[in-house]
Amino acid sequence: MGRRAWVSIGVFGGLLFIAAAWRLLVGGDGVGLPSSGIVWELRGVRLVAGLGVGAALAVAGVCLQSLLRNPLASPDLMGLAAGAGFCVTLAAYLSAGSDSGGVLWSSHGPAALVGSVGALVLVWWLGQRDWLIDPVAMVLVGVVVSVMLGAATVFVQQLMPDRGESVRRWAMGLLSDELGWTDVGILAALVLVGAGAAWLMAPAMDAASLSEDESRSVGVRLGRVRFALFLVAGGLTAASVVVAGPIGFVGLVCPHAARLMGGPGHRGLIIAAGLAGAALVVASDALVKSFTLGGGRMPIGVVTAAIGGPAFIWLLRRMRRGG
Repeated sequence: MGRRAWVSIGVFGGLLFIAAAWRLLVGGDGVGLPSSGIVWELRGVRLVAGLGVGAALAVAGVCLQSLLRNPLASPDLMGLAAGAGFCVTLAAYLSAGSDSGGVLWSSHGPAALVGSVGALVLVWWLGQRDWLIDPVAMVLVGVVVSVMLGAATVFVQQLMPDRGESVRRWAMGLLSDELGWTDVGILAALVLVGAGAAWLMAPAMDAASLSEDESRSVGVRLGRVRFALFLVAGGLTAASVVVAGPIGFVGLVCPHAARLMGGPGHRGLIIAAGLAGAALVVASDALVKSFTLGGGRMPIGVVTAAIGGPAFIWLLRRMRRGG
């Protein structure tokens, strides 16, 4: 990794430190250090959950952008988050309802993985033509699939005895206070494995950014690399959705921010994007904890959408101007 990559890692690491400190100081009773060990534990669990969810979504975004050679690819725009959310909601309905914070990895984890990978396969199949991919067309297909899966999720919620109230806030992106160390421990393990696998594949991802012939000429087996990226992106998205629901735009904004600052090399990009994603989710969680609205606290997905929506429009316009 070059000096530019190390600078970006240092910058996003510093932002993550500030966001983590802010999150530990913010609670329902105001700003300050907790006076109770239980409060320390609750804030610590949510902090670790935010770190894992943000890093997972950002690294998944890096993998998708490399896999599809599409700078607009992200877990939410390509339908992965919506697919995982639909399957988790369906699993909750089939198991007679489930609490949004009581995560059951044994049932919801496989459901989320099937939903995320299945949605990605569907979007790729519908977006390609003669095995060639149009980045803008694939984004449009991803948005349509996401909307359809979102409608299907609402339909399943209406079939629940409580009309989906147990999963409605989770579906907007939520870090629950009822998360436990077991939940975040499993998430952390999955993120470390997935991000570690992506980091090991970084040289192959650099080569895969070239043309097909150039990639194969340097010994890269594109089929294996793409299959591995499918699994890593799907697994990381599924893990984040199980814990926090579908949180949008983290996997789009953070890889681009890391790339603009640190350059395109994937070794440094994966680390910097993971730090940026963790900082964004933790800061968003601290922000929603700082304010109480009349109807309760905002979901984290509202904050990330407010940041990521304008960023997506800017990226799309920049891409169209570039031809």
